[in-house]
Amino acid sequence: MEFVFVVPREALFPAFYPHGLSPFAETSGSDSDASTFSLRQFESAVAEHGFFVERARAETSPQWKQVIPYSLVECDGRILVVRRLRKGGESRLHEKHSIGIGGHINPEDLSGGDAERSARHPAGSDREQGARNPIDAGTRREIAEELAVRGAYDIRRVGLLNDDSNPVGAVHVGVVQVISVRGSVEIRERDQLEGRLVRPEELAEMLTRGTNFETWSGLLIPRLDEILSKPMTVAS
Repeated sequence: MEFVFVVPREALFPAFYPHGLSPFAETSGSDSDASTFSLRQFESAVAEHGFFVERARAETSPQWKQVIPYSLVECDGRILVVRRLRKGGESRLHEKHSIGIGGHINPEDLSGGDAERSARHPAGSDREQGARNPIDAGTRREIAEELAVRGAYDIRRVGLLNDDSNPVGAVHVGVVQVISVRGSVEIRERDQLEGRLVRPEELAEMLTRGTNFETWSGLLIPRLDEILSKPMTVAS
């Protein structure tokens, strides 16, 4: 049985349900600006309210948001775009193009005893589940599984991506990140993905021509200039 990491919708979006990319504010939101939230607010919600639950249950429970690290890989001024092949696990994504590398956060993304306890008690109390943030570990695991990165890389976390317009989007939230590679990057899972590095302007042209991008990528491409310039390094 697969368990995935979720955060209650109201803990992430207490004031409103945004559509598309919501960049993290540089400081915490205030009562006078309830439409923004900071990275600190997001990480606090993850640590205090996040827990693991059966994936089958999470897929039909929009009161929870499955947290998906959604990482744009940048190398030498170009962005990695992939096409998901039919041998990949997610049939609803087959033949779609994407600029996001990532997937569900699993109990293995917690360290040591925390991961073991979460597997035994996927819907435990705040005390059992709180004070942990598995997003960095989940990000690095997905990168290692899907890509061969030669050289160091930095991770910049820039905002949340939300789309409640369809049943799939209603139960997921993307953590938009930019992974800047100082070296080279190649596809590791060649039976499931094919990819290449392209300039941001080419991605915009592909979107205009009607290339079959997955929904989240289609929402992010028009905002690439903003995303690539946002200076927030969280790990290296």
